[in-house]
Amino acid sequence: MTLCAKDIMVTTFDKIHAEAPVEHAINMILNGKVRKSGHKTVSLMVHDDFQKLAGVITMFDILYHLRPSFLNYGISGHELSWEGQTGKLIKELKEKKVHQVMSRIIVGTSPDEHLMAVLDRMVKNKYRRLPVLVNDQPVGIVYISDIYCKMFAQA
Repeated sequence: MTLCAKDIMVTTFDKIHAEAPVEHAINMILNGKVRKSGHKTVSLMVHDDFQKLAGVITMFDILYHLRPSFLNYGISGHELSWEGQTGKLIKELKEKKVHQVMSRIIVGTSPDEHLMAVLDRMVKNKYRRLPVLVNDQPVGIVYISDIYCKMFAQA
């Protein structure tokens, strides 16, 4: 069986502008669509003024940036007093722009790339999703869970 990215990609996906407030991204992910596979979308494709892919913002990115930045320098969060801090951290995060929180490393695939090559890249890099790009514009997304369902539902 010959399957390519275009045969499995999801073509209806949520996008957000890089200059949008993170609060908008949070709400979009909270109200994310449930795909045919039953999995809920937990990421948004981020675009620039020219509709080119600028990055991806995921639930993980948002939660990562919810934490105070000093935790990235070897300080353990369980040693601190968090009393009264959560509301302040949420407010500060919501005021940021998407481009301040998103993942900028853009690795994608073409619609005609063989699905096993796509799967190999995803597994080796621990990607859960891979944008399908034509001229740097997203036309779809391949999700690892959709590959799993496609491969084993037919077996």
